[in-house]
Amino acid sequence: MLLQRDFRPGFGGEVYRRGPGPVESRGGIPWRRCYSPAPSMSTTPAPEAFEQARQRFFEGLEAFKAGRFADAEQAYLASLALVPGRVSTLLNLVATQLRLGRPQDALGRIEQILSVEPDNAEARFHKANAFGQLNRHPEALANYEKVLQLGTLPPGEPWLRHGQTLQALGRPEQALDSYDRALAADPAIAQAWTNRGSILRDMKRSEEAAAAFRRALALGADPELHRYYLAAVSGEQATPPTAPGHYVETLFDDYAHDFDAHLVGQLGYQAHRTLTTHLTGLGRGFRSAVDLGCGTGLCAPYLKPIAEKLVGVDLSSQMLQKAQALGLYGRLVHADIVAYLAQTDEQHDLVTAADVFIYVGDLAPVFDALDKALEPGGIFCFSAESAADENSDFELLPSLRYAHSERYLRGLAARHDLDVVRLVHAPIRDDQREAIAGMFVYLRRPESAR
Repeated sequence: MLLQRDFRPGFGGEVYRRGPGPVESRGGIPWRRCYSPAPSMSTTPAPEAFEQARQRFFEGLEAFKAGRFADAEQAYLASLALVPGRVSTLLNLVATQLRLGRPQDALGRIEQILSVEPDNAEARFHKANAFGQLNRHPEALANYEKVLQLGTLPPGEPWLRHGQTLQALGRPEQALDSYDRALAADPAIAQAWTNRGSILRDMKRSEEAAAAFRRALALGADPELHRYYLAAVSGEQATPPTAPGHYVETLFDDYAHDFDAHLVGQLGYQAHRTLTTHLTGLGRGFRSAVDLGCGTGLCAPYLKPIAEKLVGVDLSSQMLQKAQALGLYGRLVHADIVAYLAQTDEQHDLVTAADVFIYVGDLAPVFDALDKALEPGGIFCFSAESAADENSDFELLPSLRYAHSERYLRGLAARHDLDVVRLVHAPIRDDQREAIAGMFVYLRRPESAR
């Protein structure tokens, strides 16, 4: 929520217009309120100082709009140095610091505002967003509820954020009610339709989910992402060959902080152990291994003892930070797995992909790129979710995961002259208390490929 205001020395009623701030999905709705100067401002600033502060304020506004958030922050700080405590400037500084990913700094400024104006709804809204960035969801929820109680902001956006926080707390039914309230206030909030569709999809209410995704798409939501959603829940869109890259990256960046506990502890994930157990059963060591889609490094403790060199590749920078902390990878690469395989100058004698291909339907580009990266005699092993229809190559499921047929995987191996050393059917994880059937595939490039 970025504030664009008349910057006048009289401190009268000022117009607040929502602009392209970091916590807004839409803008352009005005509202009015009185401005109270901070207690430290017992005297009106000199006209020269006020004019300089005003210039810095609007420089900050323009820098923010242009995406130059560090410049915006410096401009707002300069404005505050000239006219301390001005709430409009503090609020815009807070919005900027949240966009810079510094919620702790923002919280300090927010408390400065609330010490003067405890019922400032904009400050409460930013406070809730800051707690959300810090994954302090109960505190975020309490502040969104305070914003809604104050009733001085248009309610659509606060209800949207309220619902997102309830989702983060694992309360989807209540989140759905919040999204309905957001849409009752403003039916044009595309993100509320998207989030509503996601909850309905998880509830297996596919027709309602598809309707919500269609509404979001009509309102300008990401076309690639929403066609992917619609293909998963209704089949009315052609099945895309892969999940959108930005979807996967954002999903795992957001998921990184509790990924291991949720996946292994709550979903009973075991693909990393199953894949590496059968790999060590081959009874050989490896010169150079690459862990595709390495995530937080769940496979690393099992791969490091059998590989002289271990490289990890992932699309999520947040996941790579977690993997780096393990100290088991010689090198970590932030890249798409196909791009890495196609562009690397290295040849590996072990390539692994544990629970990666649930986000890749068409595996032909992976196998094509592997031709260059896997040395003769090398092993390529991976897991895949099992498709219900063995006559299909791959399916996009309502869970947004891809499943593959054994026939398809064996066909790809044959076309690329890879021998099937082992293929094991075993569960990958649990989903809503049901074991998800999977395959663990071990392929070898013949020595004669030299």
